[in-house]
Amino acid sequence: MPTTTLLIPTPDGQADAFAAFPEGGRHPGVLMYADGFGLRPVLLEMARELAGHGYYVLVPNFFYRHGPAPVIELPEHIGEAARPAVFARLMPLIEAHTTERILRDADAYLRFLTAQPEVSAGPVAVTGYCIGGLLALRTAAAHPGQVAAVAGFHGPVGADGPDGLLARITAEVHLGHAEGDLTPEALGELNQALDAAGVRYTSEIYPGTVHGFTMSDTDSFNASGLQRHWDRLLPLLDRTLATG
Repeated sequence: MPTTTLLIPTPDGQADAFAAFPEGGRHPGVLMYADGFGLRPVLLEMARELAGHGYYVLVPNFFYRHGPAPVIELPEHIGEAARPAVFARLMPLIEAHTTERILRDADAYLRFLTAQPEVSAGPVAVTGYCIGGLLALRTAAAHPGQVAAVAGFHGPVGADGPDGLLARITAEVHLGHAEGDLTPEALGELNQALDAAGVRYTSEIYPGTVHGFTMSDTDSFNASGLQRHWDRLLPLLDRTLATG
């Protein structure tokens, strides 16, 4: 599985990134946003897994304004005891990542992704985890003619959008929520908002999961939740992106 590290030109500098893709030929592009802990080995593993199904997967360090990944030192396993100190350092970076920065970066990431010689012509997909789920939705809303599929897992997305976000999405959407993040009542409100916006979607709570369930380097990891994520994500991409 070919992999490479890259630098993505942006209006604010250069974002370091990782890409994984099948050997030979051209493949549909997928932009993958990390969770709040940022670009690290578990994201590279997930990118390789997805690339093995026939996609060129680009994972940028969206904290690049603060330095290359890892922007802060992370333990090999992010356990509950380590979380307070880690988040104390990460929250200022997350709070500084404004909507304006998100949209500028999304333009740059998609422009770079679609220019790669290994990426085929046609629409792309965007997927994200935790805050990356919100970044994925914002990217899809800002590029309705280019993004055909968007998926967010244990992300901070509620019925309010936010700010009319859902109404601007034309991509097919899958949202996989942690049981610990969203009540059935809140899920119902979100899904009603998706219906009202005319979005093609699936949106569901993954049983027995807590926030961060896809990430195998954290105490939140849930193997069945991760598998369910693949079981939802791969058919979505197969429906919306031409791999042949």
